[in-house]
Amino acid sequence: MLNIGPVNLETNLLLAPIAGYCDLAFRTICRELGGVGLACTDLLSPQGLLRGTATSLDLARTNEYDKPVGMQLYGSDPDIMAEGARWAVEHGATVVDINMGCPVDKVTKKDGGSKLLTDLSRAVRVAERVAKELAKMPLDAEEWRKRAGTAMAERAAPAAGATVPLTCKMRLCWSNADYETGNACSPHLARMLADVGVKAVTVHGRTTEMKFSGKVQVAGIARVVESVNGAIPIIGNGDVRCGADAQHMLRETGCAGVMIGRGALSTPWIFRDVWAFLQRGELLAPPSEAEQLAIIRRYFGLMQQYRDDRYALYQINRRISWFARNMQRILPNGKLESVKPFKEAIRVAETAAEVLDAFARFEQGELRGGVELAEEVAV
Repeated sequence: MLNIGPVNLETNLLLAPIAGYCDLAFRTICRELGGVGLACTDLLSPQGLLRGTATSLDLARTNEYDKPVGMQLYGSDPDIMAEGARWAVEHGATVVDINMGCPVDKVTKKDGGSKLLTDLSRAVRVAERVAKELAKMPLDAEEWRKRAGTAMAERAAPAAGATVPLTCKMRLCWSNADYETGNACSPHLARMLADVGVKAVTVHGRTTEMKFSGKVQVAGIARVVESVNGAIPIIGNGDVRCGADAQHMLRETGCAGVMIGRGALSTPWIFRDVWAFLQRGELLAPPSEAEQLAIIRRYFGLMQQYRDDRYALYQINRRISWFARNMQRILPNGKLESVKPFKEAIRVAETAAEVLDAFARFEQGELRGGVELAEEVAV
């Protein structure tokens, strides 16, 4: 398993805080399918949380089933980040995480995210201030049982008086040139973070300049693992899309856990599959077409339940291509039956009723058309 401070996770597989995608409905779907040790919220602005803005509160929304949950904050002001961490604990966080890896301009231009990799002293000051704030907020046994999650064994719940642990997520460094010349900051930063109370560090094996292109550098993650010398667990992140990828990450880096982000967007059952592979070497069959349609239906219904029809419609319009990516059926001639008409019907739907109608029609054998060579379809 994986321990993050006092928190004992059921598996060492974590759902990444995917900006724009990791809402409560999606986290719920991944948890229901199995294998998730910890799921994280979307990136949260501490200023937005403290002001009570609708967007920030929606992103931070959780419930009793959504446990254990990590709440990830981004920013660079130590005091404001500490206030945001206090808000997160008061609103159900099992783990508080500081984002030091987001490469998106709107985050880095405010000196947050991976911009902190260019100023290690500031990054450490932020973490130290947040860790000290969390240390002021011990939780009793009953509160820890709520945050541990109903699936976690009673014995795994933290003891009374334990405090919510702090973690950080980072990249290897800002520039490709630094990494290529052996000057990645991540090993040094991880050591310093451990010294000020951070209980675990996740490393995305790319530089900021790489964003999401190129191949993840597992050797760079391994350097971070070596640098902390067992003081805290290191979690590897990047390019994990199946059990073999996760096993490779664990073996080649020596990391204690694996965080999965984009690999889950079209395959929310990936945690179930990876866990079965890591534990038993078992390759599970993917969900059937009917089961995948049920997953999409369930996600849409949860979005309606947790938010409203307008939000559910917006999200399903933009995400149906991800969800339907694995739904092509192989025909007797070896070609794949296209589901493009189904995806298009969802994309252009203007009401929730139209989305539900598309689900029903697809289930009845409609909204299909044309074939594609199996080897030409990226799944």
